[in-house]
Formats: sequence, structure tokens, C-alpha cells
Amino acid sequence: MPRDGKFVRTSVVLAAVAAATALAVATAGTASAKSTGASVNGAGSTFVAPLVTKWMSPVQSQLGIALNYNAVGSGGGVSAITQKQVDFGASDAPLSQFSPTCATCVQIPWALAATGVIYNLSGLQHLHMTGQVLAKIYLGKITNWRNSAIKKLNPGKSLPNKAITVVHRSDSSGTTFNFTDYLSHVSSAWKSKVGTGTSVSWPAGEGEGHSSGVAGAVRTTPGAIGYVDVYYAVHNHLGLFRLKNRAGKYVLPRAKGILAAAALDTHPAKDGSLSIVNPPKSKKFRNAYPICTYTYVDVQKTSANATKIKRLITWAITKGQSYGPALIFEPLPRAVVAFDKKQVKKIHS
Repeated sequence: MPRDGKFVRTSVVLAAVAAATALAVATAGTASAKSTGASVNGAGSTFVAPLVTKWMSPVQSQLGIALNYNAVGSGGGVSAITQKQVDFGASDAPLSQFSPTCATCVQIPWALAATGVIYNLSGLQHLHMTGQVLAKIYLGKITNWRNSAIKKLNPGKSLPNKAITVVHRSDSSGTTFNFTDYLSHVSSAWKSKVGTGTSVSWPAGEGEGHSSGVAGAVRTTPGAIGYVDVYYAVHNHLGLFRLKNRAGKYVLPRAKGILAAAALDTHPAKDGSLSIVNPPKSKKFRNAYPICTYTYVDVQKTSANATKIKRLITWAITKGQSYGPALIFEPLPRAVVAFDKKQVKKIHS
């Protein structure tokens, strides 16, 4: 698949970071901690990487902590924190989705955003799409942009007679969990044949590592379709679907849609997990975007670096939320922040 390498600056940085292996995460984290004496080192989700990267400068200036982060994917982050290679792991899927999981970890929702479904069709922005049709595309049942099901959703649009190149994640990914969870909610065929997971057996398409890899593949391949954190869609100037929610409204993954979906679940389960996928048909969720997610920071309950970790997370779930909207991450609901503060208290040295 061709590449032109012309991502925006942030995406280039994230792509380079994502190339690090789990061993490199541990090595880089250790070296940085020794050199600064006041570091917190993390690894994981590429979905939340733009926000964590944005936090680095204010965390240094306001807390005196060097925040180091390697975007190796949610699976890599959970593995790194389980093996105690880093101070925290970041994931867009709850710990219960990973095996082995981190039984000695505290799970804290610390960011809120959405998974955008992206495509590369020149001159066609914000096409309409439904979950049922999207599932058929990813099942390999719909293979051309002029398929009658797509045309029916987009009357008056000049859809090209072009093959659809399906792109999906090749690594263990919380974004994949969010995406496949949605498809399982809206398509019985998808649920029975593929299901939900951080890694699944894809019926069709080509795999790419990390969010930056999927965004890059779609950006350089006319006719391609993929799924990423909406930040990567906007900053790589990719087509972004309006998805039909259960209220019958076609919605973009923007602030209004994300915040409406977040109202579905603001009281985490005992383990800290939440689910806000495919909100029901009601006035309350009329504007809800159907593929939204909380993302989590996972921390060992006992850590020699507990004091700095607690300061960082407390800042992230309060002051740190103000840095999110520019990157299409929305502030956490108050009830979630209240829960998080209780979770932070479980971390000790």
C-alpha cells in the first residue's frame, strides 16, 4: 500500500513513537527516570496519545514532572503495566478485555472521545452511513462505493465506481474494541461471525499498526475506509462519515454528539469500566454519536512512584481536561471525576 509520508507534524511524531517495541518502552522509561529524577513513564493507547502529548508541557511546568509516553497501542500498554515496565498503561478498552489482565491494577477513566469512521473519496465529505451497511463493508459483503446500499443513504451524491479498500488495526487495540463493540450492537451477522475484541479475526481488509498507521493507509489509498480516533481524521483531512444513531439522526463525532453519548453511563462499575456505545432511541440521546468511548489509565495499586503518579492523574482528570476540546476530547462528567478521585486514593507506595 503506498505511502506519501505527508502527515501533519503531530501525526508524524505519533507514528514514530508507535514504532517502539514494548522493550523500548521499558528501556526509554528507565533512562528518562534516571536522568530527570521526577518522571512518570507510560505506554499504550494511540487513541489518547494526542491528548497525553498535549499534557506533557503543562505537567512539566505546573507539577515539575516529566511525562514520558510511548504510543504502542492499548494491548502493549496493558502488557507493560502488567509486567511493571512503566508507571501507567493507557487503554481504550477495559482491563477485562485483556488476557492476561492486570489483577493488581486500578483502572481509572481519564479521557472521553469518539471513534471516527474515515474514508478517502475526493470531494465527498460527511457521507451518510449506517452501522448495518458498515458491518457489511467490513464483512466483505459490500465491496464497491456504488453499491446500492451506500447510494440509497446518499441520494444526489456522485459516488465513484471504485473498489472499497478496507483498513483495520493489526495490533491489539482499544479502538478496535470500541469499533467492533459497535458493530456487534448493530449487526447480528457481525456479532455471530466476528464479535467484539481488541483483536479479532477480520473477514476482509488489510491491517495497519496503530491509529497513525490506519490514518496513513486511508489517506494514501483512494477508495479506502478505516476507523480511528476522530483527531486523526480531522488532522489528516480525511472524509468522515455521519453515522445514523438509534434516534434516526445522522451525527458527526463532534462535541455535542460525544457529550450526549457520555450521558449514557456516568457511574463506572466497581472495576472502573463504562460503556457508552450505541445509546438508545430517546430524546435524551437524540444527538448522540454511536461510537464513543471513555479511555482508561491503568496503574499498579502499589508503586514506588505512587506520589507522582497520583499527582499526575489527579491533574489529568481535573485541570488536564481543559486541554481536550481542541483535540476533540470532551471533559469528563462530574460523576466520573468523583469516582476517579476515589480510585486514585487506592494507589500507594
